[in-house]
Parts: sequence; C-alpha cells; structure tokens
Amino acid sequence: MVINISKSDGTIVMFLKGRMDAVSSPDFDRAVEELMAKGERYFLINLSDLEYISSAGLQSLLATAKRLEQTEGEISLSHLKGAVREVFEISGFDTLFPILDS
Repeated sequence: MVINISKSDGTIVMFLKGRMDAVSSPDFDRAVEELMAKGERYFLINLSDLEYISSAGLQSLLATAKRLEQTEGEISLSHLKGAVREVFEISGFDTLFPILDS
C-alpha cells in the first residue's frame, strides 16, 4: 500500500493506494501514530485508490478512531467504491465512520 499525506485546513488527508491488509496495515498505524505525536487530531482518509481492505485494515481504522476519540480528534473516510465499499457495508463499518462522497 502506498500512503500519500497532505494537510488542508488543519486536517491531515491520507490517500491510500493498493491493498490495506495484515502486511500493510502496520504502515498505516505507524503513519497515524507519528502524525498524532506531532499533535494532529483531524484525519480524512481518501480510499479512492484502495483496491482491497481486509479485516486487519478495518481493525487499523477502528483502532485509529478510538485513539483519536481519546484526544477529541476525528477520522472521516471518503471515496469508498467497489469492493472496498462493499466490505464496509457488509461488515457494518459504514455506520461507524463519517463517510464522504467527495
């Protein structure tokens, strides 16, 4: 998985590309931890180029949301499509996160 990071209006925007699974989820976790250590609390995760997400990927997103909740931060997701959207809907994770279309 490739992670590109930018910042817009006080929000960290993370663009995920490829597969978010047991192998790549730790990379996401480390990137979030580093940003949170610098004081970042608002995250938008753009999933437009994510081709696949496993239960490990879902767990990483949920753990991030819980960590951010403790610091009064927030995580939102955007651009879910195809198989990734289907995984979120089937698992019920689409009700756990704010999901934006754009």
